[in-house]
Amino acid sequence: MKKSLLTISLFTLGLTVSVSANAALEKGDFLIRAGAVMVAPDESSSGVKAGSADLGGNVSVDNNTQLGINFAYMVMDHWAVELLAATPFSHDVSLGGAPAGLDTLNGGLGNIKHLPPTLSVLYYPMAMSSKFQPYAGIGINYTMFFDESIDSSAEAKGFSNLNLDNSWGLAGQIGMDYFITDNITLNAQVRYIDIDTKATVDLSGVGALDVDVDIDPWVYMVGIGYKF
Repeated sequence: MKKSLLTISLFTLGLTVSVSANAALEKGDFLIRAGAVMVAPDESSSGVKAGSADLGGNVSVDNNTQLGINFAYMVMDHWAVELLAATPFSHDVSLGGAPAGLDTLNGGLGNIKHLPPTLSVLYYPMAMSSKFQPYAGIGINYTMFFDESIDSSAEAKGFSNLNLDNSWGLAGQIGMDYFITDNITLNAQVRYIDIDTKATVDLSGVGALDVDVDIDPWVYMVGIGYKF
């Protein structure tokens, strides 16, 4: 009888260990991911304004790729909180579409840098034992703009003092982790971030100009992760 009970106990313990060992993700796990992140603005803007006068035109912002890092903590099975971080992104800003007579406004304006920390809640729908773990998330983003600078060509036209307001906005994402070992994962993710800002710049002989810009980028990341 004792031998039978010992056998059953060992079998139960082995089953528990096996389930635990095969769980790709579970409550209490911590993931750190790193990889290439591309920010691709889907921008739109108001016309360039000088006081109450609308001078027309628009603003464009180019793509940029940097090193991205994010941290996820499984607060319970299927649910995690995640923080996105990165090295500073750098974008060239241009003016275009100004009407005849104001077409000297067109062309490269300057360069901006920003950091987009984003805090999200993630949901993993698959069984926690699955090596393939797709997820979806929603969160909030705070974008900090800094080191705004004017191009030499724009400076020659009389532009100076470029500035962009910081932004709060919502963010959504889908992604996936695929565990190639118990701890190492391949990761891919796509985000959409609501970034709305006001850009201001001075123009000699005209005064202060401003334009409302919806940058609203798609953010793509591929990389690797490690589970602790």
